[in-house]
Amino acid sequence: MTGYSPSWLALRESADAAARAAELLGPLRSALPPDGPLVIWDLGCGTGSLGRWLSGRLRGPQHWILYDGDSGLLDRARAGAYRTADGPPATIETRAGDLAALRASDLAGASLVTASALLDVLTAAEVETIAAATACPALLTLSVVGRVRIFPAEPLDAGFAAAFDAHQRRGGLLGPDAVTAAAEAFGRRGASVLTCPSPWRLGPGQSALTAEWLRGWVGAAAEQEPDLAPFADGYLGRRLAECAAGRLTVEVHHLDLLAIPGGAS
Repeated sequence: MTGYSPSWLALRESADAAARAAELLGPLRSALPPDGPLVIWDLGCGTGSLGRWLSGRLRGPQHWILYDGDSGLLDRARAGAYRTADGPPATIETRAGDLAALRASDLAGASLVTASALLDVLTAAEVETIAAATACPALLTLSVVGRVRIFPAEPLDAGFAAAFDAHQRRGGLLGPDAVTAAAEAFGRRGASVLTCPSPWRLGPGQSALTAEWLRGWVGAAAEQEPDLAPFADGYLGRRLAECAAGRLTVEVHHLDLLAIPGGAS
């Protein structure tokens, strides 16, 4: 599983919150237990941005179990404020662990399993592990699907996009194939699976995030495809100049997935 820096997670939190598919909240609420405290596992929680977004959209007592392999990120997540839709704060605990070792016994008693920007940095085996261990609803958000649109367009856009997608699939990672793999994994286990678009739409108001995303996107593409390397600095320089001038917009497409056990919806 690929880690993220705290600064990157902080930079993207507001864009993530704006992008997440609120359309899945109705089916999710209907699938959750009607009484008793919700026990919610946040896998690969990072600094806890998904919990801060989702806790305020669910009613009733909530206990969040924040699960990540990075103890530094867990410390930051523990310090965050999770308030429920009813007002009282949720309770929080953190657990350090490896997703590849997750078992159904670990998730016993869970009301909901969540994750954000996680599926696309997993292998097929890790996605199968999560699906096999999960006997409750699962809300898995912000998985990339391999579609980026940049305005104004340039002829080099398609080459960098294809190379970035190949980079995301390196070493057996699922990258843009993650949502399809997860839908199949949960579906084989009898779950009803819903998906909904959750694109980033970045304009002049998100220039800092756009610039950082561009650096990572171009750098990964050039690393993956050496033939692009001679063009990378010039391309990135033009794009960053357009971004700084407020003339660049970017759409990074994602999908959110909701799996409900037993085919209920």
